[in-house]
Amino acid sequence: MSPALIAALPFLGALFPGLAARFGRGPAALIAGLATALALAGLLSHAPQVLAGQPVSVRFSWIPALGLDASFRIDGLGLMFAGLILGIGLLIILYARFYLDDREPIGRFMSYLLLFQGAMVGIVLSDNILLLLVFWELTSLSSFLLIGWWQTRAEGRQGARMALAVTGGGGLAMIAGMLILGNIAGSHDISVIVTRAAEIQASPLYLPALILILLGAFTKSAQFPFHFWLPHAMAAPTPVSAYLHSATMVKAGLFLMARLWPALAGTPEWTAIVATAGLITLLLGAKIALFKDDLKAILAFSTVSHLGLITFLLGLGTKAAATAAMLHILCHASFKAALFMVAGIVDHAAHTRDIRSLGGLRKAMPVTFLIAAIASLSMAGFPPLNGFLSKELMLEEASHAVWLTPWLVPALATIGALFSVTYALRFLAQTFLGTPRESLDHAPHDPGFGLWAAPALLAALVVASGLLPMPIFGPIVDAAAGAVTGAPVHAHIALWHGLQPAALWMSLAAIGGGLILLGLYPRLRAIWDATPRPEAKAIFDALIAALVAAADGLTARLHNGALSRALWTSTLAILAAGLWAFWGAPHAPGQRTLLQPGGVAVVGGVILILAALATAFRHRDRVLALILTAIVGLLLSGAFAWFSAPDLALTQISVEVVTALLMLLALNFLPDHTPAESSALRRLRDLAIAACAGLGTAALAFALMTRDAAFPLISDYHWAQSKPGAGGTNAVNTIIVDFRGYDTYGEITVLGIAALVIFALAEAVLGSARARSFLARMPQRHDAGDAHPAMLIVGTRFLLPVALTVGVYIYLRGHNLPGGGFVAGLVFSIALLWQYIASGYLWSDHRQRFNHHAFIGAGVLTASLTGLGAWAMGLPFLTSGYTYVHLWPLEEFELATAALFDLGVFFCVLGAVMLSLATLSRLAQHLRPAPSGTKEA
Repeated sequence: MSPALIAALPFLGALFPGLAARFGRGPAALIAGLATALALAGLLSHAPQVLAGQPVSVRFSWIPALGLDASFRIDGLGLMFAGLILGIGLLIILYARFYLDDREPIGRFMSYLLLFQGAMVGIVLSDNILLLLVFWELTSLSSFLLIGWWQTRAEGRQGARMALAVTGGGGLAMIAGMLILGNIAGSHDISVIVTRAAEIQASPLYLPALILILLGAFTKSAQFPFHFWLPHAMAAPTPVSAYLHSATMVKAGLFLMARLWPALAGTPEWTAIVATAGLITLLLGAKIALFKDDLKAILAFSTVSHLGLITFLLGLGTKAAATAAMLHILCHASFKAALFMVAGIVDHAAHTRDIRSLGGLRKAMPVTFLIAAIASLSMAGFPPLNGFLSKELMLEEASHAVWLTPWLVPALATIGALFSVTYALRFLAQTFLGTPRESLDHAPHDPGFGLWAAPALLAALVVASGLLPMPIFGPIVDAAAGAVTGAPVHAHIALWHGLQPAALWMSLAAIGGGLILLGLYPRLRAIWDATPRPEAKAIFDALIAALVAAADGLTARLHNGALSRALWTSTLAILAAGLWAFWGAPHAPGQRTLLQPGGVAVVGGVILILAALATAFRHRDRVLALILTAIVGLLLSGAFAWFSAPDLALTQISVEVVTALLMLLALNFLPDHTPAESSALRRLRDLAIAACAGLGTAALAFALMTRDAAFPLISDYHWAQSKPGAGGTNAVNTIIVDFRGYDTYGEITVLGIAALVIFALAEAVLGSARARSFLARMPQRHDAGDAHPAMLIVGTRFLLPVALTVGVYIYLRGHNLPGGGFVAGLVFSIALLWQYIASGYLWSDHRQRFNHHAFIGAGVLTASLTGLGAWAMGLPFLTSGYTYVHLWPLEEFELATAALFDLGVFFCVLGAVMLSLATLSRLAQHLRPAPSGTKEA
């Protein structure tokens, strides 16, 4: 099975549990389990090859220009992590089937779980850092849905928001770090990056990249000082907590550090940051776990501590430490998932997770007690369980680390192990040992087989891998550690290494000290409760509140609804950026000679400037401002024609006419004059900013037009390929319907949406009695003596067929001569607009037979089918094809699929303009209804 299919199966499986849930809870869980099992089977089919040192990879070209390929790779590290994700995921699905209440929508839950699972599998199998980033963010989003599953609970919503804020923020930093890393290495492929450690670590950008990447890893894996979010994620249902804390989410950061270990590790910066953060997290998480009373809180902070342990090992930068880290990842996943499931079983049976209300459950729940005892003792590091093996290797590596003094790191590691013994034994003793509490409202008992089967299997694995570590864990640890270190690894994992290793004595000290600490727990708890200490959640909440307040203040100042403020602030920002670029680069005179303007050009330019200035000074007179704006547009059309751009000139003239006519109708709803709203000082400020922006734009245009480009221009390619590539001699049209067809497709879609929004807003206005009464109260204007002059009516009747013929002609010639669907749609619109102006809306609307909405829909549909036709032929979307045919008695002519796309543009433009006209006309009817008993002629 392809690695890409293994990563895709959970996503595909997420589509079906919701449908299967209609047939019951069992089918929904079965579908989710089948998707996971298929992915796991596909993964295991590659295990022999991967364990033999031969990675399996597959690559699909995605966006080659960005170096983004959909490349997946299974090596020893990916095999181990994907096996954990899918294997424990299968057990979580079984557990969740019996854990969730019958009223819970299990289909939706299973879909969320599979989305989360697919994102994690995608992370560990990605061989491209950009693809890994996509899956990385998907884990944050899907975990948000799972942590906040119980939406009615405030702690669930807050825990989900906190997890998303912290891990999402770290993810943003990591994106920057990954881009820097890819730039240094010259590749975005992870398999290439890890071979270029020398270039990466010698780069001056190594430290910024390292810090940014570690921010992403530390936030995801809850390392100090970002450890506080993980315990609040326990507000999720227990299956989610078990999955998140053991095999997914929090292990993503550890995976990233392990995956990039060959490229980033081995430097003083790596050791100082990673090992120190891991050691602090190890101690801090263990100490807090010791004094928590909620079973899941104890386990959550213990997870923080164990994550710190693994981070500490990876930070040491040695092959043996990396091997110990891989072993502990396996061991921690097995006993921690089992313990969380046990916590859920206790919660179900006793209706509480408060350890102060529990005790003596061993007799009432013997099966659960046995599972809890095995997993708890493994977490404490007691032999012959697998937790003892990884703890011994950790202590051995700590004994060789020297920071400041030879005994500091060994002592701190021993203290961390001592705390681990204490909270693990407390979890077991105060829940299951002692006498039963009378505070329980009913007699607890072991659940059915379905609920304890999954943790029992994990407990069996804990025992088996402790007794037989090499056959069970040896090959996968060797393969994973070899992938991490980039060198062959042959780990020796055993219960007994003799009396000489320092780890034995450190372990004995931790167990003995843990038992003493457990005996002194009541006194220590009293001291803990009496000691004031900072609360991470309160600090986080205060920080978020301060950021929100600052953002609100900034938003209130920049976006207070005043368009002028938004314009002048954005214009100043653009000017500042332009000046910074201008002064930061060398300057040389342009190579092109200037054209000498003729008399007509000078006169036109002067009129253009005067019209633009008059528009600014007389903008409060709305009708005059509209006329002046139209004059500016018409003069620009002349400039386009003067500089041999007839297509642009034709389009500009058509747009100006349509815009002016529609705006005149829209101005009917507004006062004739805009009131003065700005003081003289503000107008002076705006004039200065506008002058600077105008001069800057003119200077930029002058600089560009007087210089030859130092690089190939895309316009040269379009010009050269217009005929051979798109089959047309009109480069403007071929760009619009071929080279930039997808862009045009989006533009006509937006145009149609805009017209529909206008229609919907008018419908809402006309559906409101208050709005109708407002329209009726607007002051009436005096009409001319003849509302519909006969000469205008006769002229438009004559011009209509002529204009429509011209529109068809412009459409047909557009691929080789000035014209096209856009201009043709505007010409049709102008011809119909004049009918409405001459004869009135009612007369014209009564005689038109086409639905404007249908025109818009037909335009988008025609353009879509044209693109899909190319897709069906195995070509990129909207790729055009053309041929030449000769039909007697006609001359040879061209047939191009671009004409169909242009037809879609034509329909969309015509429908959007006419729907806008119809909407405004309907409003006008309510504004000035016709007298009763009369009929519009």
